[in-house]
Amino acid sequence: MVRAGARPATEGGTVRLTLTTFLTVDGVMQAPGGADEDRAGGFDLGGWLPPHFDETVGQYMGEVLDRADAFLLGRRTYDIMAAFWPHVTDPAEGGPDNPLNRLPKYVATNRTDELTWAGSHRLEGDLAKAVTELKDRPGRELQVHGSGALARSLMREGLIDTYHLLIFPVVLGRGHRLFADGVPPAGLRLADSRTSGSGVTMLTYESAGAPVFGSVEG
Repeated sequence: MVRAGARPATEGGTVRLTLTTFLTVDGVMQAPGGADEDRAGGFDLGGWLPPHFDETVGQYMGEVLDRADAFLLGRRTYDIMAAFWPHVTDPAEGGPDNPLNRLPKYVATNRTDELTWAGSHRLEGDLAKAVTELKDRPGRELQVHGSGALARSLMREGLIDTYHLLIFPVVLGRGHRLFADGVPPAGLRLADSRTSGSGVTMLTYESAGAPVFGSVEG
């Protein structure tokens, strides 16, 4: 995306929409960071990420964030991040120069209250149209982080180009899942795979159109 202070865009390229999310082995994405992060639906197993978030995972996330030109967030995820990142002053976490603080943030929300995090913009009108317009600009990555309901809406519209799925060695058995019932079938191509010493698997998938089916010959 072209704007003052932005890093140079990839010449001739348009923005790719990427989704990065933390998941348990059974696909739960709810409240990874803390017990009270998201108790929707009576969820009481929050905070399953910190014991496994090691240096390798941190380095991987740093690489992801360094490719961002802007962020696209659902309202719940926006509120969680906005309560934390603007107050981070540790230079090791980037402080004000952290991409999450420095770059534009587009928020999918029906609420009309003020978006107080610097650089925040409310998406107006039809979601698919608004996101497509953002993707049509020159640039590198428009990144979705977390934001399960938003991600599923984008899946239904076929708008996600790349999935970064960080799978933590935890099974919870309940909670909101990324790939819930009703997500449209889709094929994926594995582009990268890494594993941290704490057992976190970091998978990068590129969208590959419709899934291919077959039969096992006996």
